[in-house]
Amino acid sequence: MKKILFLILLSVLLFGCSKDKFNNTNPFLPNYNFSIDVNKNLPSYSGLNFAGNAVKAYPANGPSRGIIIFNTGGTYNAWDGACPNQDLTTCSTLIISGSNANCTCGNENYNLFTGQSAVKQYSLKQYRVEINGDIIRVYN
Repeated sequence: MKKILFLILLSVLLFGCSKDKFNNTNPFLPNYNFSIDVNKNLPSYSGLNFAGNAVKAYPANGPSRGIIIFNTGGTYNAWDGACPNQDLTTCSTLIISGSNANCTCGNENYNLFTGQSAVKQYSLKQYRVEINGDIIRVYN
């Protein structure tokens, strides 16, 4: 009996835990299933070759305000292009300003390295990033 309980417990521990703990839920922003490949060699995205630069991209079936891709110097972060602390409206689009993103309606500022705001409850909504040579794949 102890062997069976041990096997059940071991199975739960091995197969019940997900190795992908990625969580980007936000009550103001919907979840989109999308994928976009960004080629850093294209003129529109060549700024991503340098640390501290960010560009905006608009994936098909993705966030309506686009995504912000940011070169941290060692990797890339991808954030939703909408303000995370308010409903989607005509002024809830984030504007890139150096290593920050600014919300046009609420005068909110978010750090593109961390996604955090100094005073707001929700941080920027983050998406997954994979690097394959000069291609940056962003997906949810």
